[in-house]
Amino acid sequence: MTEFIQWNAGGQPISIRKNLRVPMRDGVEMAADAYHGPDDKPRPALVALSPYGKELQALALTTPPQRRPSPMWDGCIEAGDIARIVKEDYVHVIGDVRGSGDSGGDHIGNYNAGGVSLGQDAYDFIEWVAAQPWCNGQVGMVGISYFGSMQVLAAAERPPSLKAIFVSGGHYDFYETTYHGGVMWFMPRAAREGRGGDSGWAFTDRVKSRMIETYSPEELKQLVAKRLQDPDVAAWPNLVHVLNYPKNHEAWFDIVMNEVDGPWYEERNPINLAKNIDIPVYIQLDQGRGWTLDGTIELFHALKGPKKLDIGPYPPMQSRPFIEEHDKMFRWYDYWIKGIDNGVMDEPAVSVFVEGSRERITADTWPPKPVEYQSLYLRPRGKLSAESEPMGAEYAAPEGFYQAPLTVTDKVEMLTWSTDKFEVATEMIGTGAAHLFAQIDQPDTNFILRLWDTAPTGKRQLITTGYLKASHRELDERTTEGNPFHPHTRAVPVEPGKVEEYVLRLYPFANTFKPGHRLVVELSNSEPLADEHNALLPPDAFHLPVGRPVFHKIFRDAAHPSRLVLPLTTRA
Repeated sequence: MTEFIQWNAGGQPISIRKNLRVPMRDGVEMAADAYHGPDDKPRPALVALSPYGKELQALALTTPPQRRPSPMWDGCIEAGDIARIVKEDYVHVIGDVRGSGDSGGDHIGNYNAGGVSLGQDAYDFIEWVAAQPWCNGQVGMVGISYFGSMQVLAAAERPPSLKAIFVSGGHYDFYETTYHGGVMWFMPRAAREGRGGDSGWAFTDRVKSRMIETYSPEELKQLVAKRLQDPDVAAWPNLVHVLNYPKNHEAWFDIVMNEVDGPWYEERNPINLAKNIDIPVYIQLDQGRGWTLDGTIELFHALKGPKKLDIGPYPPMQSRPFIEEHDKMFRWYDYWIKGIDNGVMDEPAVSVFVEGSRERITADTWPPKPVEYQSLYLRPRGKLSAESEPMGAEYAAPEGFYQAPLTVTDKVEMLTWSTDKFEVATEMIGTGAAHLFAQIDQPDTNFILRLWDTAPTGKRQLITTGYLKASHRELDERTTEGNPFHPHTRAVPVEPGKVEEYVLRLYPFANTFKPGHRLVVELSNSEPLADEHNALLPPDAFHLPVGRPVFHKIFRDAAHPSRLVLPLTTRA
């Protein structure tokens, strides 16, 4: 039953319409709460949709924003600053997606696919909101991460009342949301199940596995047995549990069972749907989560209508409850929804914060400056040099590392290379690549590369990362110098003992190395669970380690020019 509540937030009166029932075209009802000013005049609405539970989002009224690594930080409180939205004279409408919270219906699969299209539900939800007497028929959307992805899915359905969207920190390439370079990432488990600083989905028994719905019990048993043949999976207790008891972890089970890209991830992929979006779109993301930035830029390029791309400063994990970027959001919506000519569309389409120099660069395209790709070669004694190695392998011998599984050791082995101190400020903006000529003694491993800007004091900041599962080394036709692409549609085991060239994609970044600083690159097949960067992330934000012992040889001689390919710009 709908309740009407009067609330006071710091002297600001707020009217709350609790437990609204929003009908979908197939008869299912979704649950929603609406927050607005004390009178009943019609206002524009900002809609937020997720499976995290509208009651959790209400904590934005009472919980001061927390930053990592606060134990009170909850990654699922992402619908926005309710009091601020009401103060700006919008209605904030927060809904539970189908099959979650108080909403009806079944939710089958992850948010990209399964059951009824979530974009279709968003269309019906938005049009219902627009028709209410407390809304003036003008609707936008709000929220980070899952809420952001929902905005793109909604806009692709073209609901007439949705006038613009402002997407902060969304996920768009759904395969890269769960597998980085083919290496499984654990964050979706945290978001789904509520681990490591996330409350997780407000799930019910109506959230179901799409794999279980699709395959017979016997077929599924065979598929699970095959997946457990992967030694990385078989060595990790949580994954063994997930695969044996899938109904306890239905969405995470689906992700684990689909380790290569294809129809599972491509169906209703926001980037594929972008061609259907004709309303204005503002896309914002802070640096430090490179895989998400990669998808953000890809989405920006795919959009055809009015658009903005805003790349903000490091670190990446914003406050929860989510409050950042609201000034930009209201300026965007004041222009497109309220009709206030505030000049936002007179400004360049792209804005990039450059770490190091702490400058903002604006342009109409990404990258915002012309880029000249230059190579830095891996050399003996841990050096990175613009000069390639002149000697053969008999003199420039390979170097290596042996990584025991993390089931038997706590130590992550690394190889490190560094430039000399930069003599002049050196700006890099764009994607990059790492070409590694390597030999392993197993059919598979991970290559994890991390690039750091290291100051003379020893303080350092992560600049970008690259991940590649060795069996996913195939490149596709989109690949160009400094901009490699992997299809990730199949795994091809490595011939042990054979020297192969592995090309890692270095996710987009923007950094100026100041005089006296060094670029340091670390190579490993697992990652430390705690360091300067990972301390800023929830505990579950790491990747599946390799489950077998692997010896890695890295060749960097005249015949095997292992190198970084980096996007240098010409500073104005």
